[in-house]
Amino acid sequence: MTTTTQKSTTGTTTAGGTPGAAPPRWRLPSALRHGGTLAWRGLVKTVGSTEALIDVTLQPVIFLLLFVYVFGGAISGDSSTYLQFALPGVLVQTIVFASAGTGTALADDLKTGIFDRFRSMPISRTAPLLGAIGADLVRYLVSGVIMLVLGVVLGFRFSGGPVAVLAALGMVMALAFALCWVFTALAMVVREPRSVQGIGALIMLPITFGSNVFVPADTMPGWLRGFVEVNPVSKVADAARGLLTGGPVAAPATAGLLAAAVITAVFMPLAVVLYQRRT
Repeated sequence: MTTTTQKSTTGTTTAGGTPGAAPPRWRLPSALRHGGTLAWRGLVKTVGSTEALIDVTLQPVIFLLLFVYVFGGAISGDSSTYLQFALPGVLVQTIVFASAGTGTALADDLKTGIFDRFRSMPISRTAPLLGAIGADLVRYLVSGVIMLVLGVVLGFRFSGGPVAVLAALGMVMALAFALCWVFTALAMVVREPRSVQGIGALIMLPITFGSNVFVPADTMPGWLRGFVEVNPVSKVADAARGLLTGGPVAAPATAGLLAAAVITAVFMPLAVVLYQRRT
């Protein structure tokens, strides 16, 4: 008499006792997975666009050269001294200014009908917003790196190491992420891209030029200094200066990150609700 031994081909059993089923694998939420795919689409689109590449690469160079060599002698006596003060601030100003472009691009996409196509696809409803902002953040990071490299070429001296540089970029990107949601919400309300750009300029000019990005706050009149000292852009600029050139970091970094968190907490859900109503 012979016996036959049967072997299990899977050797696995689910929690409910069902044999042959593989254990569940952890996966990213669909909004993040789909948003990452759309962010990659946006980056590929940027690489294939000459205008977009110029915006990423040439704009930070122009900003830094103009501010350092036009204002440097008048403010600090020489451009080298002013470069040490201005580069962290111009880094913040450039990336913060660029965040307004997120709203303009979204308003343009809404007019072309691409979001109608996204709505018909089996993807998360918030993925197009996450993808657009994710792609823009990568572009802003590239702009920041280019500006830092140019600063070294011009003679900028770092007092901290690589970790401090990464932390400074992280501070700036946190504020840019928060402001991207502001302009995303604006794009859902204002239908024309030009209108988004114009209103964005009205927002960005006061918070960037009404800060200590270009000149120390103690040189300003008292009524303006009060606004400058509570301006989140000033806090992030102070934190970036402390990380890149030495100085206080903890207090301005805490204030800057707290401001970015509050802005994100308010405008991110607002932008998502307005987007769902719009589309």
